[in-house]
Order: sequence, then structure tokens, then C-alpha cells
Amino acid sequence: MVAIERLSKAYGPQLLFDDISFKINRKERVGLVGRNGHGKTTLFRLIIGMESPDSGEICVPKKYRIGYVEQEPRFVKPTILEEASRGLPASETERIWKVEKVLAGLGFDKQDFSSPPAALSSGFQVRLNLAKVLLADFDMLLLDEPNNYLDITSIRWLSRFLLRWPGEFMLITHDRSFMDAVVTHVLGIHRKKVRKITGDTGKYYAQVAQDEETYEKTRLNDERKRKEIELFISQFRAKARLVGLVQSRIKTLAKMEKREKLEKIPALDFSFKEKPFHGKYVLNARDLSFSYDPKKRLIQDFTISIGARDRVCVIGKNGKGKTTLLKLMAGVLKPQQGEISSPQAVASGYFEQSNVSGLNDANTVLEEITSADPEGDPKRGRQICGAMMFEGDEALKKISILSGGEKSCVVLGKLIASPLNLLLLDEPTNHLDMESSDALLAALDSFEGAVVIVTHNEMFLHALAQRLIVFQGGGISVQEMDYQRFLDKVGWQDEEELPREAGRTQDQRDKEKLNRKDIRKLRSAILGERASVLKPLEGKIRTVEAAIEVKERELEHMNQAIIEAGRAKKGQEIVKISKTMHRLKEDIDTLYGELEILMAKQAEKRAEFDKELAAMGD
Repeated sequence: MVAIERLSKAYGPQLLFDDISFKINRKERVGLVGRNGHGKTTLFRLIIGMESPDSGEICVPKKYRIGYVEQEPRFVKPTILEEASRGLPASETERIWKVEKVLAGLGFDKQDFSSPPAALSSGFQVRLNLAKVLLADFDMLLLDEPNNYLDITSIRWLSRFLLRWPGEFMLITHDRSFMDAVVTHVLGIHRKKVRKITGDTGKYYAQVAQDEETYEKTRLNDERKRKEIELFISQFRAKARLVGLVQSRIKTLAKMEKREKLEKIPALDFSFKEKPFHGKYVLNARDLSFSYDPKKRLIQDFTISIGARDRVCVIGKNGKGKTTLLKLMAGVLKPQQGEISSPQAVASGYFEQSNVSGLNDANTVLEEITSADPEGDPKRGRQICGAMMFEGDEALKKISILSGGEKSCVVLGKLIASPLNLLLLDEPTNHLDMESSDALLAALDSFEGAVVIVTHNEMFLHALAQRLIVFQGGGISVQEMDYQRFLDKVGWQDEEELPREAGRTQDQRDKEKLNRKDIRKLRSAILGERASVLKPLEGKIRTVEAAIEVKERELEHMNQAIIEAGRAKKGQEIVKISKTMHRLKEDIDTLYGELEILMAKQAEKRAEFDKELAAMGD
């Protein structure tokens, strides 16, 4: 068990978390969520002892071992197999089969086991470090964005591995479906505090939204009460007969907690600018072949037509040709055989991580994004900068000083500024946090043009894919089906069945097996049930709000009446009106309490239905 007690950490003026406390108990698997830059990785580094807190304690039991994946290579053995074997406990040094199994699960080919670790790409070097951590006998694992270096089959293997993991772990990932499949709890860093809940990310974000809505309603109610009390005090402070009532209200005012308005947290929120297209196909590829090595064809005799509204997901292991295919479609590479054609009215936008090299370092963020708009409208450029979380003076930052993730957001911003009808996206979520990934998914879902996307994120695949381009078994094929049908009917080669404990309810698993027609029927049923549940609640809310308005108007009349009675020096009438006002305020407080309960219930039910609808992926 790890206990965090009253921990605070800041870098200069930037406070990451303030006086936070939580525990990771035995057998808990905890997903750590929060915006980029809010301290998730810093918290890991504090737990592992790589950094020190400004205040507070991190309590770890004696002999409790925590594993953390190093990003920098520190290899001492001559081969990949030997280096990975360093992770084995002293009692298991002969179990080389275990090492081979983990390496294979993480995407290493058996013929490469005897290669030197230094010959690996940076991504595979991190995979090798991950393999050593998974093989060791740690009590707890800290996994920081392991998906960034894994392909889809390795991510699915890691999911099964973690479900069988006997100890505890904490996981940072932007892949919501992966997190929800393996965790038992979610710990969120939000507004410099932490909250830990039992359940998945959907439950966590619904709880945060509900609590913030309740907080804001309470704050406005308190503000109204405070103004009423202050008005009473100012009007009757000099009245000797009312000194008791005035003093009572002064004491009440002193006891009232001052709730500050919640600061708005910047969030990625955007939609792509669409260029009208009235044709049937935006792209035709015929008999494509391409290879970097004459002895090994990446793409051989590949043909596909992309429809004007298609959602095509390109999937497969790394190094098999997915990015190459997208570069061919984008015109970055020329096919060695075959041809690619598009109608003249097609405007395509291409996103790839290495696209950041095409940015002009001397430009500001605003200049770079505005340059992609044919109209060069600086006002719209500012709006897009804000949507990409470059608000105010942040939009005037030079490209040269941005981080890799920020530069990727600029590339995405340039796509948003351009009128397009074909999006070609290569792993666009790699530098986005979970909330930003959700915003991108919503923008792609509402885009009226065609989308071809390379992704390992299974939430995106379930939600978007209508057709698949699959790299598997040394070849490439087009599967005219969604992702769940692919898993059911084709599946990934040599993959063991996922255990039934995979973090999903039986109801969710049954829904995944429904075909698209059944999903539409189920979606309609959910929408009908949603209306039948929410409509009565909305009616009750309107009724309570109307009652509050009536009572508050009566209170206003009473306020005026007590002022007039005070001027006329009618002491008995003042006492009588004061009692009436007291009853009205009690009635209003009761009604506001009912309203808060109703609105919290409405938010909870709406979140439940929205989550069910999102799970339909259609």
C-alpha cells in the first residue's frame, strides 16, 4: 500500500497540486487522469523518488518495490534477449521462455532477439525497458503512457497482461478504452486537488461535472443570500428597535463561507472547416505497390476507392506500412507501381507527427495557423488558437519554443483552418490528453467529408470505423466492416482470447456483438428511455424554478414594505414583516435545495444515457 499525505508541489509560480492525500490499497489498479501539464508524470516521479515534494509525505512500506519504465536507454547486455532477461527475479533466471513471451507480446520478432539493443529504434528501446519492468517481481507498477510506443496488438496484449497482474499499478494513458478495460479505480488531478473513485473514466467525469454544477448553484444561492443580508444590515443598522435583528444577520454573514467562482479550464473544442464536394469518391488507388527494400514489399497490388463520407481506419502492427500508405494517399510519396487519383474538387489535409518539421519556427502560433486559411482571417485564426488552447498571449508564442505536443496542436489547428473534404490522419492522438482526444473524436464524427485515420486507439476504432484497411500476415486487405465485426469474424492472428474480467460488464460485451442495424434500434430505444426519464425531471425543475421566482418576488415586495414601515416608524409592522420575510427565505432555501437535488439527478441521468449512447459507437 502507498499513502500520499498532504502533498504539495510547484514549479516556480505554477502550482500543480496543493495539500493532496490519497491511498493505493492492495490489489487496486488505478488510472491517473488530468489535463496535460497538470502534474500526472510529476506525481509518478515523486512516488518513485526521482523528485522531492515541497511539502507532505509519501509513505511506502519497507521492502515494497515499485517499478517505473525509464525513457532513457541504459543497456549493458549485448543482445535484446539478454538485456530483457535482466528483469527476471533472482529465483527465475532460467525461465527464458517467460522473457521470450513478454518480448513477443510487446511486438519483438523472434529473429531480432539476438540483435544488439542499441540497434533498436527509440520506441522499441522504451518497449525493451517496459519488458524488463513487466518481468520483474515488483509490488506496484507506474506506467506512464505505455501505449505511445505500442501498436494495437501489443496494446491488447498489455491489457491482458495487466488484468492478470497480481499487484497494484497506476496508469497514465490518453486511451480511454484501454484504461477502462484494466483499472478498478480512477484518480483525477483537477483544480490542483485529487479525487479517487471506484469505477471507470465515464463515472469519474460524470461525478466531476455533477459536483461542479452543484457547487455553482450553491455559490449563486449563497451570493443571493449574502446580498439580501447586506442590504438588510445597511438599511436598518441605525434603527435602535432592530439592533437585535441586525446583529443576528451580521453574525450570520460572518459565518457564511465565501465560495469563489470556478476558474474556467481551457479545453480543446473545435470542428473542421468543410469544403463542399458533390462527387461519389474523393480518392481512388489502383494496383499500388511500394517498398523501401527491393527484397521486401510493404504494399503490393493494393486497390481501394474512398467514398465522399467514408470513415476508413488503417490498423496493424508497427512497421508494416500503415504510415507509408497514408503518405502515398497524401502525395508525400509516389507509388512505384499503380496510381492514385482524386477529383479536382477534393481538398485533402494530412496530419502526421513528423509534420511539425514543416512549421516555420520564426512564425507565431497565430501567424502559422492563419497562413492555412485561404481568407487569412486573423479573427478566425484567434478562435482556432483558442480552441487549440493557445489563448490570449499564448497565440503569440514563436513556433521555435513550443513543445512537441504543442507543435502537433498547431499542425491540427492548420488543418482546422483549411477548408477540406478529405482528412488523412496518422495517429493524431499521441500528444493529446484524454479530454482532447474526446474532442477530436467528436469533431471527426461530425465532419461531413471523408476520414482515413491510422490509429491504435480502440475507442476511436469502435466509434468511427465503417471500413478497415488491415495490415496482417504479411499482406494488406480491405475489410468492409466495422471494428467489432472484424474482431468477431477475422481477429488478430495468434492472439489469445481476452479474459472475461476485461473491465466490461456482460451487457457491454453483448452490445459489442450487435450488428449495426441492432445498434441503431438499441440507440433509438435508449433515446426514447432518455426522453421518458429526463422530461419529467425537466418539468419538475421548471416547476421549482417558477415557485422560486414567485417567492423571490414576494420577498422583494416584503423588502420594500419593511423599508416603508421603517420610514413610518411602525415597529410592530416591521416585526411582522420580518417574520414573513424569514418564512419566505426558509421556503426559498428549501426550494433551492430541491432544485439542487433535481439538477444533480438530471446531470447524473443525462451522463448515464450519454455514456450508453457513446458506447453504441454509431
